[in-house]
Amino acid sequence: MLSYRHGFHAGNWADVQKHTALALLLGHLRRKDKPFCVLDAFAGDGIYDLAAPEALKTGEFHDGIEQFWQRRDAPAGADWYLDQVRAINPGEVLERYPGSPALARAALREADRLILGELHPAAYWALKRWAAGDRRIALHRRDGIEFLDALLPPPVRRGLVLVDPAYEVKDEYEKLPLALARAMGKWREGIYALWYPVLPAGRHMAMVRALARLPAKAGILKSEILPPGSPAMGMQGAGMVIVNPPWRFAEDMASAGDWIAKNQWNDTPGRHNIRWLAEPGA
Repeated sequence: MLSYRHGFHAGNWADVQKHTALALLLGHLRRKDKPFCVLDAFAGDGIYDLAAPEALKTGEFHDGIEQFWQRRDAPAGADWYLDQVRAINPGEVLERYPGSPALARAALREADRLILGELHPAAYWALKRWAAGDRRIALHRRDGIEFLDALLPPPVRRGLVLVDPAYEVKDEYEKLPLALARAMGKWREGIYALWYPVLPAGRHMAMVRALARLPAKAGILKSEILPPGSPAMGMQGAGMVIVNPPWRFAEDMASAGDWIAKNQWNDTPGRHNIRWLAEPGA
């Protein structure tokens, strides 16, 4: 399906969660001098205009990044993410939001690479204009699962795959664990970060159980945020499954997730749940 545009949801609290996790992973990759590659299978736009009609129609960013972007108390690693938001909003007004391609691009060094996949025609051409002239970036107009099948392993054999589809199609919940299993058959040492919504139907639960069975030597970690007063309809929470997380990423994500929950909902501990689905070395 090609109806979904993330511009309606850009900068919401789930984006804050997802992009904080991405920033932490990018920080870990940058700690070594060796080049790395980031593959973004469902890339969306590079930069989102928060004054655009779609963003204003939902206003989701007001309860998301608008609550965080000027804060100076973010945990180490998460502060880099907020720095990137402030960098494209130099004034006192929040007008633009960096999507995952923009965050990944900001982390690239000369020898690093970014490979983007996007099927939606409008998003694809927006990305093409945004990435023009940057030889570190390759762009493919492909479905995200086809992207994973076709483009792994990457030319730089150290790095990260981000998977965050719209979940408009019900069978994506069944297809994604199979796609990641195939991907790991070709690139077992890669880091895989998969985002999912928590919806009333609970389709994510079987997917998470299937992901927990992937053959990951460095373990499989789940980070989930469940806001208070979840609605009977719509998104009740959001989660990330990280396959092969870097050393000490779990501690970093625990701190960052707790910080998001505390500042988003003035929360007592418990809205952010993080645990190992498969222990490292198991």
